[in-house]
Amino acid sequence: MADEQGSEMAGQGHWDVDRLVAELSAARSRWRQSQQHHAEYGAEGFPSRDNLAKITQCLCGALFPLRLGAGFVRLHNEDAYVAETLQAVLGQLHGQIRLEQIYALKGQPAVAVDREAARIIAAFADSLPALRVLLDTDVDAAFLGDPAARSVDEVLICYPSMLAIIHHRLAHRLYELGAPLVARIVSEIAHGKTGIDIHPGARIGPSFFIDHGTGVVIGETAIVGARVRLYQGVTLGARSFPADDKGALEKALPRHPIIEDDVVIYAGATVLGRIIVGSRSVIGGNVWLTDSVPADSNVRQAKAQYEVTSRVQVSAPHRVHALVEEATDGIGESI
Repeated sequence: MADEQGSEMAGQGHWDVDRLVAELSAARSRWRQSQQHHAEYGAEGFPSRDNLAKITQCLCGALFPLRLGAGFVRLHNEDAYVAETLQAVLGQLHGQIRLEQIYALKGQPAVAVDREAARIIAAFADSLPALRVLLDTDVDAAFLGDPAARSVDEVLICYPSMLAIIHHRLAHRLYELGAPLVARIVSEIAHGKTGIDIHPGARIGPSFFIDHGTGVVIGETAIVGARVRLYQGVTLGARSFPADDKGALEKALPRHPIIEDDVVIYAGATVLGRIIVGSRSVIGGNVWLTDSVPADSNVRQAKAQYEVTSRVQVSAPHRVHALVEEATDGIGESI
């Protein structure tokens, strides 16, 4: 009876909102009090994931207007489209960067915040032509490295790894310039869409290709050389996380692998720690690697022992006899 009354009251909206608001406010206050040394974001504004998703989509269109831009873009109007897009989107991105700088420069006057945000967005804008050239090498690497790719346009439009790489190139530049939070949001937008998790701090050389891609993880301090190819499920991760004398994890220490030029790492391989994988090495599928390997190495698992048996014989021996009898009638091949 009591349960029925409770359900009825809930259905009528009989809950103590004032109490809930007060308790939630108290919980937030306790959290903020305990996290003062982190200078919590959000009191005056917070970089918006939704806004940054739209901004990044527009930046993709500005970089590749005919393939990732609006449907009306053609050769005759692509420059006008790029100009209009950049005029709007760089101003919006400046606003998101400024929100981050309010907290990065906490306690400094507004003019210092404005100056730093302006510096970052100006340098980022100047980087866009070079980023386009760098991304062209990634598109070419995917086309040349995947026999299923029929054109560079197909790579750009269809491959989730290209979406992740474009986002990473943009995010990494923002990370370098001093907007790590905005950069991380941009990276996580791609992570959510593709299942490819690349920290914006990772340094990745030209002609980078991730085949298939889902489940790839690349950590913050990883360094990846030129013409590297990864397959799905590859992890370039940390082996351990050093802590300070209070038990808190130390941040930004070099703890992820260095992958030199022309390395191929196959599906499911896990490469951990600040180790070096030498140039032109091949890391086989499902390998667990925690030691450096020299150039031109071939690292693979020991051969697994396995046995092949007939499911028909094991699960239905009577069917085997039936198949033999059918075969004598010339119809055994229909199975």
